[in-house]
Amino acid sequence: MTNSQLTPGIAAGRLGAGDYARNFDDIAPRYDAHEARVAADRCYFCHDAPCMTACPTSIDIPLFIRQIATGTPEAAAKTIFSQNILGGMCARVCPTEQLCEEVCVREVAEGKPVEIGRLQRFATDTLMEKGVHPFARGKATGKRIAVVGAGPAGLSAAHRLAMKGHDVTIFDPRPKAGGLNEYGIASYKSPGGFAQAEVDWLLKIGGITVQNGKALGSGLTLDGLKKDHDAVVLAIGLAGVNALRAEGEGLKNVLSAVDFIAELRQQPDKAKLPIGRDVVVIGGGMTAVDAAVQSKLLGAENVTIVYRRGPERMSASEHEQEHATSVGVRIIHHAAPVRVIGNGAAQEIEFAYTEDSADGLKQKDETFRLKADQVMKAIGQTLEGVPEGLKVEGGKIAVTGAGRTSVTGVWAAGDCASGGEDLTVTAVAEGRDAAEDIHASLMG
Repeated sequence: MTNSQLTPGIAAGRLGAGDYARNFDDIAPRYDAHEARVAADRCYFCHDAPCMTACPTSIDIPLFIRQIATGTPEAAAKTIFSQNILGGMCARVCPTEQLCEEVCVREVAEGKPVEIGRLQRFATDTLMEKGVHPFARGKATGKRIAVVGAGPAGLSAAHRLAMKGHDVTIFDPRPKAGGLNEYGIASYKSPGGFAQAEVDWLLKIGGITVQNGKALGSGLTLDGLKKDHDAVVLAIGLAGVNALRAEGEGLKNVLSAVDFIAELRQQPDKAKLPIGRDVVVIGGGMTAVDAAVQSKLLGAENVTIVYRRGPERMSASEHEQEHATSVGVRIIHHAAPVRVIGNGAAQEIEFAYTEDSADGLKQKDETFRLKADQVMKAIGQTLEGVPEGLKVEGGKIAVTGAGRTSVTGVWAAGDCASGGEDLTVTAVAEGRDAAEDIHASLMG
């Protein structure tokens, strides 16, 4: 396990084989055809649909739900994919309870929205399982585009560019394409190798080549890419992990929650993954929740999320917070790490209580300790490896319009680009829009 040793309290195989299979099974199995029709019939098919406005990719939600209601889920899938080519994964991981479903008229009137995410999954899975790709490549333009990063933004950009008839090469440092979808999503949200199946299906459009093991600064330069291509898309995500800035951070078994999730995603036999008895996760976002919940599912006895502000400030949705507590994760608010304590390896972690003030967050003198044989950092990620010459603002690559950077011929999209939220669905939208802007720029 990343930065961990099999020290006392940390062990693999804490549970029985049946427990692992059950714990990491699909958390929200898709509808069958009858269930989908019943769920679709709840939709009012609003003319000025607020759900569509709330969707970062602007999917025509009333249309695709009507298509499901009339027994044509393949048509519904094409409606979805025309705006969001990664609609299958987004149906699984998108925080619909904060976006489309939150503004659903049924939610406002009755407290129970149309289950848009599950309907989207029904439609997209139905089409993908037939091996059908609903789009064809456009007439060849002779233009060559480099996309750096095979995550949601990069894949979305590459697909749209291929549809326009351009030749696209995707460069990615990891062994598999998919980015966050492959390495950063809780296993129970996307079991069964769906992330790779989706990548393979997307590439059926043709005209896209993926080169793994290639990263900026390690065999690739921005100048070289610009020289060999007509345009470049940077979709490099956020590779760095913020530091705790607490004494003892360098002790063994203090690890990145991102690395923990990635290792768990790539391990088919969850019984082989060691986990502590007392796990403390520091942070308040989706990564913190995913790491904490999966620690519990691996057999950790005590799992605690500690966040420096109140529950309303957590970026993880209320739904995700409730899911965490439902599996036995404790959440402590208004506390910040002061130091990790241990003899070579983490044993405890000390926190100071915090309070919001007119001058920002302040630490109080009062402290407390938690037992912790594993400490996971989930306090945000940072941009690394920015090529020289690119303007950076707010810790991200500065962009204007549909992803144009300060360097002519270079666009940026996804988590590495300024503006927008760090969501899969937002990254897809930004990649798509950058591709449209590139096409207009090259062909206009």
